[in-house]
Order: sequence, then structure tokens, then C-alpha cells
Amino acid sequence: MAGNQIAFHPAEILLPAEGVAPETWACLACDQYTSQPEYWEKTGEIVGDRPSTLRLMLPECWLGDSASRIPAIHAAMADYLERGILTPAVRGGFVLCRRTTASGTRTGLVGTVDLEEYDFTAGSQSLVRPTEQTIADRLPPRQRIRRGAPVELTHILILIDDPDRTVLEPLAAKADALRKLYDFDLMQGGGHLAGFAVEAPEDLAGVERALRALKEKLGEHPLLLAVGDGNHSLATAKAHWNEIRETLSPEERETHPARFALCEVENIHDPALLFEPIHRLITGTTPEELYDCWERYAAERGMELAEDGEGHTFLMAIRRDEYPVVVRNPEGAIPCETIQLFLDSFLAEHPHAVIDYIHGEDTLRTLARHKDAIGFILPGIDKHSFFADVKELGVLPRKTFSMGEADEKRFYMECKRI
Repeated sequence: MAGNQIAFHPAEILLPAEGVAPETWACLACDQYTSQPEYWEKTGEIVGDRPSTLRLMLPECWLGDSASRIPAIHAAMADYLERGILTPAVRGGFVLCRRTTASGTRTGLVGTVDLEEYDFTAGSQSLVRPTEQTIADRLPPRQRIRRGAPVELTHILILIDDPDRTVLEPLAAKADALRKLYDFDLMQGGGHLAGFAVEAPEDLAGVERALRALKEKLGEHPLLLAVGDGNHSLATAKAHWNEIRETLSPEERETHPARFALCEVENIHDPALLFEPIHRLITGTTPEELYDCWERYAAERGMELAEDGEGHTFLMAIRRDEYPVVVRNPEGAIPCETIQLFLDSFLAEHPHAVIDYIHGEDTLRTLARHKDAIGFILPGIDKHSFFADVKELGVLPRKTFSMGEADEKRFYMECKRI
């Protein structure tokens, strides 16, 4: 399995046992609604005392409580395994996912990525690469969750650049002939999710054959699998594997379950897969202080802030008003880099100020109405140049893009032993 060098493999995949309600089992990715704890409080009310992935993960809005919450997460994982709440649903196969949201219906394939083929350092030439900068400080809380955890669940989405639709789409065309695993409405406006077992030898061979052909088209140092969402989660899995592999023999390293991280692969050319910019929200300062610093920062670096013209364009949202700002002669390769370089400098000099990364323009506008809050609305993302941009830049600036709005992010459903 580890030696075929396409980095994406079948696995034993766990799902909730019959009788566990999928509507309250599946919960949204932990890195959403970080400034809106009321979303997670509502999720807790919906779940009640039922078995749920809410008890197997830590929403990032509560990372400050990780010391008290992590032991409960590990205990819930062990309890679900012991009581048979989590049970093998697919052995040596994949799960074909069909997710319907306001953007349409998109197709994904849940399997495992080989962490030996993944390197998250800048400038990596590995088969599996990050698309955004990995922040080392964000890994330790996630590593504490993974250490001692008997299972993993994933919101990692990995992209392939398959314009001819050779990998996933043949399976999607025959989905109704596959064994159905689940089919239900997701909570809190998350849309609909259906899953099907991919386990026939000819289907597994077809996936491997198509990925091999895709890789061969990419030439030297191919970027076959690009991490579209969950960059830090996959980096955590890699860091955890690096710790474990040093304790193993070469033979044990080949098949140890921690070497393979659960993920979902999607085709970037899926028309229902929309790329949205991630916006910035600054609090703990005033619009006047921030803009004055921005003007000085720009002038010192040969840039100019204007209301129109050529350059990188943003909208500043302040209370209920919006102001266009064009950065002429920008220092960044893309707009996100230009604004992030300034904000990093501003935050370093103004420790009272705080940044948050917001999915969705409407959410950003709502949050920017608060006193002393300044929102930056970033321009759209061209997904068709995405792989080329990643290859050229190495990695994109952190929090450059989101694959859909917050409610379209992956919901935790499948699990795997680690």
C-alpha cells in the first residue's frame, strides 16, 4: 500500500453504528465560527446527550479550554469504540461523498493520505503539499489532542487538478449502484450529505490507475495532492507521525496506522466547489489608528493607498459603511499577501489589537458593525490558476482562501483508528 507512490490509499473507515442518528453525529469543522461561540452553543443544544463528533473534537473558539477538554475528548473516543458506537463500515476501501449545499452538489472520496509523501515546509517538492503557510504555533494544541487519541476524524480536504474528470467522476456516475452508508440533512443549514462504500476491486484499481495517469502528466516534482482545507490538521498528523516513526522498526513504519491520515479528495474542477477569500477582522484599535499606520507603512515601502487605480483592491468595512482602498505598487504577489504583511507589522507594534479570519462577507459585515472593529473584505479567488499559483509561490499566505462559505465546510462523519 505505501509503495505505490500516489499517496492516497484505501483504509478501514469507521462510522457510527446503526441506531446512532447521523443528524446529530455529524458536526461542522472545528475551525469555523471562531468568533461566534453561539454557533457551537447551539450545536450543543441540538446534540444534547446523543453520540456526536462534537465530543470527539475541540472547536477552536474554545482552544483556551483545551487542558480541561482534551481528556474528555480522549475518554469519549475510547467509550465510543468500547460500546460499538463507532464500528468499521468499509474495510480496505473508500467512501464516496455527495455533498449538496447552496453552491450545488460536489463529489469527494474519503481515504487516507500517506504522510511520508507530505512535507509542509515552505518550498516543498513533495507529492502532497500545503497550499498555505503553516504556522508552527498552531500545532501544539492539536498535537495534544492527537497524542493518546485512539481514533481520528477529519475535516481535511485535498484537491486534485483533474480537468478531464478521470478520478472521482466515474465513481460518482455509478454512486446509486454502490452500497449506501448514510443519507441525511446536516444540522444548522449545512445542506445534505450522502455516502457510498467503494470497495469492489475494479473500482479501487480504477482510482489508483487514474491517479497514476494524472501524476504522469505533471512532469518532474509533481504536485498531485494539494491541501485545500485543514492545512494545520494535516501538519499536526505529520508532526505526530514523525514522533511515532522514530520508535518503530522499518517494517513497522510501512503499515502503522498513524502514517496514514484520513482525508477527503475533491477535484478542483468540480463546478460546485467554490473558492472564497478569507476576510480579516481587526479589533482592539480604532479605524483612524489603523489607517494612519497603513499609510506610513505603505509610504516607507514605496506603496500608495488610493481610492481607485491599478493595484490590489480591498474594501474596509467600518460600522455600516464600506470604503474602497487600492494599494498601488503592492509589495505582495497577490492581494492577500499585501494585506497580511501590513497587518502582521501592525499587530506586532500594537499588542492590544487582535486579528480574526472570517469566512463569508455577510459575517464579516455583521462583525464589523461593532465598536472599534475594522473589517477587510478581500477580492475573489480564481481557482483555475490555483495549482499554478501554489507551484509558483511555494505556499500562499495563511488564510488566503476558503472552499465555500462556513456552512459548506466539511462536517465530521468518518473516523479511522490511529
